[in-house]
Amino acid sequence: MRRVQAPSRGVVELPISHPDGATVRGVETTAQPLARLRGAPLSLPGFRRLAWANAAMLVVIVATGATVRLTGSGLGCEHWPGCEPHHFEPRSYHSFIEFGNRVVAFFTILVTLATFGAAVWAQLSTRLRVLAFAIFAGTLLQAPLGAITIHYHLNPWLVLSHFLLSVVVLGLGVGLAVEVSHRLPGRVPAWVRTGSLLVWLAAGVLIVSGTLATAAGPHPGSTVVRRLWSFEPAVYWHVRATAVFGVSFAALLVWLYRTRSRHLRGALVVLGLLAVQMAIGEVQYRTHLPWWLVLGHVTMAATVWAALTAFVVRLWRPSADVNYQSTI
Repeated sequence: MRRVQAPSRGVVELPISHPDGATVRGVETTAQPLARLRGAPLSLPGFRRLAWANAAMLVVIVATGATVRLTGSGLGCEHWPGCEPHHFEPRSYHSFIEFGNRVVAFFTILVTLATFGAAVWAQLSTRLRVLAFAIFAGTLLQAPLGAITIHYHLNPWLVLSHFLLSVVVLGLGVGLAVEVSHRLPGRVPAWVRTGSLLVWLAAGVLIVSGTLATAAGPHPGSTVVRRLWSFEPAVYWHVRATAVFGVSFAALLVWLYRTRSRHLRGALVVLGLLAVQMAIGEVQYRTHLPWWLVLGHVTMAATVWAALTAFVVRLWRPSADVNYQSTI
């Protein structure tokens, strides 16, 4: 009979199968960023659920913001925070859409604030607390930025910055959720991690170029808003950014498949979402950009970005060796 004692610092116990059928409990030492949640009202699984709900809300707010723009409702409420100078009540189709987006934004701010508060209360590492605060601050910053955007009658550069800030905050939110979740053991070669970073950066360029294409197209946010740049050159660069992303991601996918890497599943999830995204993009282009298809395209872009960010973070920060606490 032998008992192996795991480290006493903040750990996460995982079920581990053993060849001879003995009862084995694995201890994931990669939970170092997480403090022991002694006396905390929120358990570690509870914080994980809150972190992923936080990330999900950040995707939802991208979708509702895109709805405002694509329906031409950007000036549906010409005042802030209410639609009218002395009351909040929206009075038209466009004002209902714009005000609905503000309501979703309000609840998103509350969720990010709750996540930051839970991170502080649970005494997570300083790095994770700073990350949670950055997510909250970035989400809160959307409110005054939205007010400024309306004040300047949907200046296309302000609209662009509004969306790109959402994308950055979404990436941070997914990163936090992955950090506090179980991660696959085993490291990959440095060149694979570097390649994944190239894929991630190419996806960022893809999103920016797609945003410019939307700004140059028939959905600038309102009939009174001037278009930004020209549609054909914007699509030209967007397609080429897609090619760079596709080639680099395909090379990474081939290596993961040939080595039977445990990270292959995450790559396949990204591939599946990407296939749906490309299909929507092709259909919307051939059907002259109906707004509801463009909305699906934008929402899927945010979802692909979230899945890709989670995949890259897991490649860069896999779990360390697993110690065992068992009776054999």
